[in-house]
Amino acid sequence: MTATPDTIDSTVDLRGLDPDRTPFSDFLGFELLLAEEDRELLSRVRSFMTREAEPVVNEHWTRASFPFDLLPGMAELGISGLTYDGPGCPARGALVNGLVAMELSRIDPSLGTFIGVHGGLAMGSIALCGSPEQQERWLPAMARMELIGAFGLTEPDVGSGIAGGLATSARRDGDAWILNGTKKWIGNATFADLTVIWARDEDDGQVKGFVVEKDTPGFVAVKQEDKIALRIVQNAEITLTDVRVPESNRLAEAHSFADTSRVLRVTRMDVAWQAAGCARGAFEHALRYTKSREQFGKPIASFQLVQDLLVKMLANVTSVTAMNARASQLQDAGMLRDEHASLCKAHGTARMRETVGWAREVLGGNGILLEHHVGRFVADAEAIYSYEGTREINTLIVGRAITGESAFV
Repeated sequence: MTATPDTIDSTVDLRGLDPDRTPFSDFLGFELLLAEEDRELLSRVRSFMTREAEPVVNEHWTRASFPFDLLPGMAELGISGLTYDGPGCPARGALVNGLVAMELSRIDPSLGTFIGVHGGLAMGSIALCGSPEQQERWLPAMARMELIGAFGLTEPDVGSGIAGGLATSARRDGDAWILNGTKKWIGNATFADLTVIWARDEDDGQVKGFVVEKDTPGFVAVKQEDKIALRIVQNAEITLTDVRVPESNRLAEAHSFADTSRVLRVTRMDVAWQAAGCARGAFEHALRYTKSREQFGKPIASFQLVQDLLVKMLANVTSVTAMNARASQLQDAGMLRDEHASLCKAHGTARMRETVGWAREVLGGNGILLEHHVGRFVADAEAIYSYEGTREINTLIVGRAITGESAFV
């Protein structure tokens, strides 16, 4: 639910906004586009992430462990599946969902990714491609985070070319399906209760979706080690060996990769917002640092070159937020197209990468110390830059839309 422009209070002095409600990094007051109830939700998310998550994320990032103790508090926020209006889902809209995604990633991009996978990709697959019975069966428990979801699309030998190169197979066997194949980079999969597996039907060659429940025989998820980015996210390589899935677990409205793409269109905007949050978090840490760090007898915030970098970072954060906000408004109006989401993802992640680099530069050598947080954002940005479609792939989607010519191989 969003406010129309004429409902924004024009008498509010943006410099005097309560920092617990709206951080200074929201320089143009985009949160004022939200209805009051949605701003209250955003405030609760900000308070939880600052109070509960920020003090522990560096330790978990170092150990590549997941902070399971945070899950009950995150569940109470009611932020899983914010965009969807299926059974038990919040149905709060794309704009508030995006700003929440940015808020999560502003503190920790890994936790933003966790919610993006569970509440975006996994719940979205069921909300957009499941039958009413399947939605009723799984979505309420997922919205309450009693069941955690994962999304299995990417494979070891194919990433950007997944539409035509997906090799995981599905074969009908009576009232069930037999799945065989391997998936890679599947977030949440080491502990998820439900994993949506996309596989190619051996009979008609079309891609279909299947909900595989935890502990199903033949389903093995092994944690991927030694990542340098999003270390809190528990990515897994999945092996499916004659995994038997009942017909009732085949997503009823997933008939081809076009249906998979319906999910990806929505969640690509989530990643664009995560990029905005990653950039914003790095900028905020850098700004705080410049006010406390002194050289030559005064804070480095008073130096011209430092202020130049800070303003360039703020401009990036603001422009990416503006682009994302408009696209999310289009999504709420049912007008979002693939090329809209792709432009936001490609542009937002490029500006994110630029911004976290400048933040590290501002901190000098201290920028590589985890205690200052910025180094974590620099590393995590590399993963956000690549997943949900590389910059190059998203550029080709936009290029095709504006020229009418496909440059895909």
